[in-house]
Amino acid sequence: MAIKRFDRDRTVLALQGGGAHGAFAWGVLDALIEAGFRFDAVCGVSSGALLAAMAVQGLVCGGADGARTAMAQFWERVGAANVFAPLSDQLDRWVPGFGIGRDFGNTLAMQGMAAALNLFGAAPFNPLGQNPLRPILTDLLDREALADPAAPRLFVAATAVETGRARIFTNREITVEALLASSCLPAVFPAVTIDGVAYWDGAYSGNPPLAPLLALDPDLLVLIRAQSRTRAGVPSQPADILNRIQEIAFQTAIEAECACLPPGLDFVEYTADQALVGLAPESRFNADRAFLDRLFAAGRAAGQTVETV
Repeated sequence: MAIKRFDRDRTVLALQGGGAHGAFAWGVLDALIEAGFRFDAVCGVSSGALLAAMAVQGLVCGGADGARTAMAQFWERVGAANVFAPLSDQLDRWVPGFGIGRDFGNTLAMQGMAAALNLFGAAPFNPLGQNPLRPILTDLLDREALADPAAPRLFVAATAVETGRARIFTNREITVEALLASSCLPAVFPAVTIDGVAYWDGAYSGNPPLAPLLALDPDLLVLIRAQSRTRAGVPSQPADILNRIQEIAFQTAIEAECACLPPGLDFVEYTADQALVGLAPESRFNADRAFLDRLFAAGRAAGQTVETV
């Protein structure tokens, strides 16, 4: 195992979203923190925002061990609840024998769910607009720790539905609602309204936005990607085409920002492409614990092999 040194004066961290694929980012960050990595600020969207919040509050409460424990607790809760299973159960009632039911980890089942959501929308399957992440975040989020003066700077982005612009929530502003807004996939959950403004997933406006981090004039930027930049083959089915369009759209903003990084800034990135090979885009809905553990292990391996900077 190659241990890395991140000894810059000011280090910032960017965490992509990707639903269940965020377990890859969890693995990378777990390995880095174990090896002594520390950051002065972090920006995240969607599952990256949830991971960032857990890491920051864990660092405040218990240092490196606290951060690793807090991240693990969150993902353990996600896996134990298999958070998208309630939607799959509803779909099975609407389309008996559709193959979703209890075997939601099955790729065909996930593709069926995605197709049904594209056709009918989320309302028939989630009429009350329930978000299974809400009780998990209500139990785990420590707003006092996030607001502690010693806490790393935390930026969580959500996308305003009507303007398409990113709203950046900072340490004291980060609530359960802000994190749900940052991770709100509109095909699955209703928009989250904060201060009269409706928000969707932050990845639509930046995955994640780098501007808040670059404004701090950092010496080192570490980016952990949790989505595929490349995917072999040309899709022909409507659902596959829409999924690939979304993947490309989620990468466009971050690619543009990475192309314009200031000179002299050291940049390290960890990519999930290899870990996601062969997985359908719909696998981002797969919160089965075995699947999350597989991505976590892949992330750990990636975090232990990057070159020293």
